[in-house]
Order: sequence, then structure tokens, then C-alpha cells
Amino acid sequence: MSDTDEDQNGQKPKGVFSTLMADGDWMYTKGEYKKAIISYTTALNLKPDDKTCFVGRSKCYLKMGQSESALQDAEASLKEDKTFFEGLYQKAEALYYMGEFEFALVFYHRGQKLRPQIQEFRLGIQKAQESIENSVGSPSSVKLKIKGDLSFLQKDEERAQPIAAIEHLKNKKKQQTQKTPKSEKTAKQLLGEFYSDKKYLENLLKDEDLVKGKTKGGERLQDVIQGCLTYLDSCTEFWTQDKPLCAQEKERKLRQEKCSKPRHGAPSEPAQFLLKSLEDIDAELTSGNAEGSLKKAEDVMKIVQGWSEREVPNKKELLGSLHSCIGNALMDLGDMDKALDHHQKDLELAEQCKLPNAMSRALDNIGRVYAQVGHFTQAIEFWEKNIPLAHGGLEKTWLFHEIGWCYLELNHHKEARDYGVRSVAAADEIADEKWQINANVLVAQSELKLGNFESCVSHFERALALAKLQDDDSAVNVIQKALDEAKQHLPQ
Repeated sequence: MSDTDEDQNGQKPKGVFSTLMADGDWMYTKGEYKKAIISYTTALNLKPDDKTCFVGRSKCYLKMGQSESALQDAEASLKEDKTFFEGLYQKAEALYYMGEFEFALVFYHRGQKLRPQIQEFRLGIQKAQESIENSVGSPSSVKLKIKGDLSFLQKDEERAQPIAAIEHLKNKKKQQTQKTPKSEKTAKQLLGEFYSDKKYLENLLKDEDLVKGKTKGGERLQDVIQGCLTYLDSCTEFWTQDKPLCAQEKERKLRQEKCSKPRHGAPSEPAQFLLKSLEDIDAELTSGNAEGSLKKAEDVMKIVQGWSEREVPNKKELLGSLHSCIGNALMDLGDMDKALDHHQKDLELAEQCKLPNAMSRALDNIGRVYAQVGHFTQAIEFWEKNIPLAHGGLEKTWLFHEIGWCYLELNHHKEARDYGVRSVAAADEIADEKWQINANVLVAQSELKLGNFESCVSHFERALALAKLQDDDSAVNVIQKALDEAKQHLPQ
């Protein structure tokens, strides 16, 4: 019975799951979303419950404008772990692009409570709030009906825990209903952008039909909504203790004085305007509308160019981000020459401002442009410049592997081998089995071309052992075949 046959129990082999995942990730990076979906789907046939794979395919569906499919995959990623923050973000994104802004807002909030350090959740909250205001106005004008899956409102252990600073308030009054602040004006000042959420929830409580409903877990929606209000009241009480209102009033007056000064055509809040604009630009690109993303980015670019550095001190940094956005949109549209020009401008501005993260972003994008058009020498040049700026073992593993792959394409086998070895070391350091296999295969291929057959066999054997540990039968078959061919070159 061959390795590719089914076993005696009729169970199919698990296959090269890690390789398929790597292929999907690479295709997604290249913008080849249909191919990435095929790889992710094949991987899911082998490991049907892999949450990371579901998130990867969901992102591809969003890029292609298939929001409902993206939502289904995001929900699947949360089936076993409701606190999986990547799945929460992906579900929020899918709901947002389906126009379900209120539901998206819930998941952005839940994700922020779990991972307050992740900026994407905060940005998601802001764009969802603004979309709600733009589309429906006051929450009281909306009549909600009980339909579909309301399990997102569950209030039990699946709900994210509050920030540590107010944990004692939650524990102290666990069985009590929090008192609302004496002054609505005070609450508005303290809650800021969350005040609109509070009013929205209060209006939901007035909907008698809605509050009588229950979640799939059997919990009354009225209790869930009231629990959310209780949490906001806890925040208000904490912030009242943390900062006296006299200090807040002083800050408010200072803000008013600053806003009263003319800005020569700039929006009253440039930071907020730019934040929303960058989110809109990214949203268009994510949804597959590269032309819309390009137009928005170019429009915002014109506005920012008209501002002085006194109005926006980080003007060059913002212009760099916009060049990056334009470059990415042009890459999706296939205009590689113009894309390259904008990514190079991004790099110039990043170097002027001495911004390592922005430099790394630009170098990576320039390398991707060159690699996609087959200019591997140039791709190597810029990716090698990015090595000192790379953070984390996974980023280094990927970077070394891609540089080595480019050298292999150029038939520079020694350099390909050397970068493959570096990729192996980086993958070993983070114990990433997927990249350990990929990196060892790269080294083995390079050594085979160099005529170092013993080393070639050794690396193929290690890749084979790793594939067996992961029960990747398909990978085992492919590597075994390459290994057998390599062994034929060994002295008899």
C-alpha cells in the first residue's frame, strides 16, 4: 500500500498542511487572492479546525469583496476559542464591510478589551461609530428586529475582561447595578467617543421587542445590554476618581483656544481626519477596490501637501504613509512602475525623518515589486537593506528565505545556500516547524546545485523528519522523492 493511499480505516492523509499554509500566505502577500484561497481551502481539508487558516482565507475573501464568505470563515475561527483576537478582528471587519456597523462595533470593542495594545481595534471602533452616525443618525430612529445570530452579545466568560485599572470596580460591585453619573454632561466629558455607544445602548433598552429576546446561550438580551451599560458606568466612575473635573475643564478650555485659531483650510482636527482617511484608504484596498483606494489616497495627498509643518509637525511621515498606500493600490492595479516610484518616495521620506519602521515598510514593498516582475537582483538589494530593520524571528525567517529564493532563481547557489542556512537558524530559534521545513528544503536544493550531495541529503532528511512529525503525508511524499533522487548522486 503506497503512502498516498488511504489507511485501513479509510482515513485520508493530512497532507502538507504547513506548506499549503505557506503558499497561501505568500500568494496573499503577492495579491493573488484566488490562488491563496485554493491553498487555504486545501489546507482546511487536511486540518478542518485550524483557526489561523480560516483567518487567512477570510482575509482573501474580503480582498475580493466576498464579505459573507469572509464572515463565515471568521466565525469558524472562533468556534473553539471565542477569545481568538485575530478571529474577532476578522469578524468585525467582515461585518463592517457588510454594512452591519453596529454588530462590527461590538466585536471591535471585544477585541480591544482583549488586546488593548493592538491599534487596529481602536481604529475599527472609530470607523464603525462614524459609519453608524453617517448611515442611520440617532439610534432611536432605528427599529431593530430579532433575527440571525445574536450570540455575539453573550455576557459570560467569552466576554473580554476589562482593563486592569478598573478590575477592582467590577469585582467589588459584581452583583450590583452601577449608578449612572449624576450629570450627563460629566458622563459625556469622561466617556468621550464612547458616550455615543452609551446612548445607543440606552435606546436599545427602550425597544421592548428586542429586550425580550435571548441569545443562543439562553441569556436575556436585556441583561446583556444592561451589563454593557454597567461597564461604561464603571469606567466613568473610575475616570472621575482618576482625573478631577476641574483638570478636565481646564483641558477643554485649552482645546477650545487652540481650535479657535485659523488653520488655513485644514480640518479642525487634522489627526482625526488623517486617521479616518488612512482607514478609508486601507478599507477600499482590502475590499478589492484598488481604484477607489488610489483615488482617496491621491485626494488626501493633495490636502496634506497644502498644510504647513506648523499645522502638522509630522507632515513628512504622513506623506510617506500616503505614498505607501498609493504604491500598494498601484501594485494591485498592475502598474508596477508607478508603484515603485511611490514606494521609493516613501523610503526617501522615511530616511529623512529617520523612521526605522517606515524604512522597513518601504524596503519590503520595493523588494516585493521587483520580485513580482522578476527583477530578483533588485529585490535582493532592497531586502538585504531591510535585514537590520527586521523585528522578530518570524520576519527574519521569511526575509532570509525570500532572499535565498531570489538567489536560487538567479542560479547563485552559494548565496542561496547561505541565506537558507540563516533562515533555518531563525526558524529553529522560534521553533516554527512550517518554516523549518521550507528553509531546510531551500538549503537542500541549493546544496544539490552546488554538488554538495551529502549536505543536500542531510537537509532533505531533516525536512522529511519534520514533515513526519507534523503528519504531513503529502509533504513526506514530495520530500522523500527529492531525497531519493539526491541519494542517487552519493558515491556507491
